[in-house]
Amino acid sequence: MQAPDPTTPGAAGPRRNDADVLVVGAGPAGSTAAAYLARAGLDVLVLEKSTFPRAKVCGDGLTPRAVKQLVDLGVDCSEAAGWRHNKGLRVVAGGASLELPWPTTGDYPDYGAVRTRQDFDDLLLRHARKQGARVQEATTVTAAVTENGSVVGVEGREGPDKRPVAYRAPLTLACDGVSARVALSLGMAKDDRRPLGVAVRRYHTSPRSEDDFLETHLEIWDRRGARPTMLPGYGWVFGMGDGTVNVGLGVLAGDRTAGSGDHRGLLEAWTAEIGLGPETAVGPIGGAGLPMGFNRTPHARPGLLLVGDAGGMVNPLNGEGIAYAMQSAAVAARCAVQALARSGASREAALAVYPRRMSEELGRYYRLGIRAARLIGDPRVMRVATRHGLPRRAVMQVLLKLLANLYDGKEGEWSDRVLSTLTRLTPALR
Repeated sequence: MQAPDPTTPGAAGPRRNDADVLVVGAGPAGSTAAAYLARAGLDVLVLEKSTFPRAKVCGDGLTPRAVKQLVDLGVDCSEAAGWRHNKGLRVVAGGASLELPWPTTGDYPDYGAVRTRQDFDDLLLRHARKQGARVQEATTVTAAVTENGSVVGVEGREGPDKRPVAYRAPLTLACDGVSARVALSLGMAKDDRRPLGVAVRRYHTSPRSEDDFLETHLEIWDRRGARPTMLPGYGWVFGMGDGTVNVGLGVLAGDRTAGSGDHRGLLEAWTAEIGLGPETAVGPIGGAGLPMGFNRTPHARPGLLLVGDAGGMVNPLNGEGIAYAMQSAAVAARCAVQALARSGASREAALAVYPRRMSEELGRYYRLGIRAARLIGDPRVMRVATRHGLPRRAVMQVLLKLLANLYDGKEGEWSDRVLSTLTRLTPALR
C-alpha cells in the first residue's frame, strides 16, 4: 500500500505527514491500537523492528480477560480457528493441587485460550493490516523527534543496511515494549518504586500437552544453595496441544530473596523437580522483563501516548501482560480518534483523557495488586495462605477472581461485590 499524498485531506485534516498516527511496535498493544485506529478511518503506519512471524518470550496462556479483548477486536477465538481453549486454573502448592474453573461473569467469557506468541502476534498484525493499517517491518525506532516540546515523529534505522530514516505524524503511540526506547529518548525513566518482574520459559515435550487447565505453582524454591529459599513468584505449566508444554517462572526482579539472579539456571532446576529434564527440552530458554503497576509515567505527553509494556501495564499480581496491553491500546485508540478530530489545546485535552482513563480502569486494582504481591512474596504469609486457603475451594475461587482480575461490579455475586468494593476503596495509581 502506497503512502498517502501529503496534501490529501484525511481524518486528521490536511496531511503534511507520513501518517495520521505512528505506532511503534507490532506486539499485542501496537497491532490492537493499529486495528482500531485504521477501522476508524485514520492513516496508521506501524513501525516494527522485527520481521513477522517472530517468537516472543511468554507463557502463551490467555485468561478470559485477554479473550474478551480479542472478541472486542473482532478476532475469531474459536477452537476451529486454531485456539486451544482451557477451562480454568490448577493451583499447586504445599504438595496439594486444586482445579478452579474460570468464573462465570457478565463481562468475561468462561474460557481462556492458548496460542504461541509467534502465531498470536502474527495473527494480530495481519488483522491490523486487514483493517487498513500500513506496516513497515525491519525498522528499529531509536528516538522520538520533538518540536516545541511536542513529539512530531520518530527516527531510527531501516532494513539490513540500517539506513537512517525518520517519520512524521501528529501523534505517536509508543508500543515498543519493555525496552521503551521512545520514552527513554525523552528522559521518561521507569519508577523503581514500582515492581519489575522477570519471566523465563522453555518448551518441553510432554503428555500433558492436552491439559485443559493452566497450571500455576505458588511455591518456588531455590534449592541450589546451602539453604533453600522460597522466591517471590510463581511457576507455570501450560499445555500447548502440539505435544509440548510451555514451562516457565515469573519472579520479582531485584528482590533480596530472588537468589543469584540466575533465572535460567533456576528454571532448569525447577523443571527437573517437576519431572521435565533437559532430555525433553525443545529449544533454548528465553527471558524477558515484566514492567508492572504503571512503572513508567506519565502515559501521555504532547504528541505521544505510552501503551502496553512501554507504560508498565503488566498486572503486578499475576504477571499477565497481553490482556492489559490490548486494553490500554483500545483506550489509547479511542482517545487518539477524538484528538485527531481537533487541533491545538482541544487536541491535547483529548490526549490527556488517556492516562485518566487508565487510572480509572486499572489504577486502583494495580495499587491493590502491588500491596497483595508484597504479602504473597513473604514466605511466612505464603505458608499460612497455602496451608489454610488451598483446602477451601470457596476461598480459592475468590482468590482466583482477584488474581486474574475477573469479577463483576455491583451486579455480580457476593464475592464480586466484595472485591469490587475493596478495589473501589483503594487509592488509584497514576
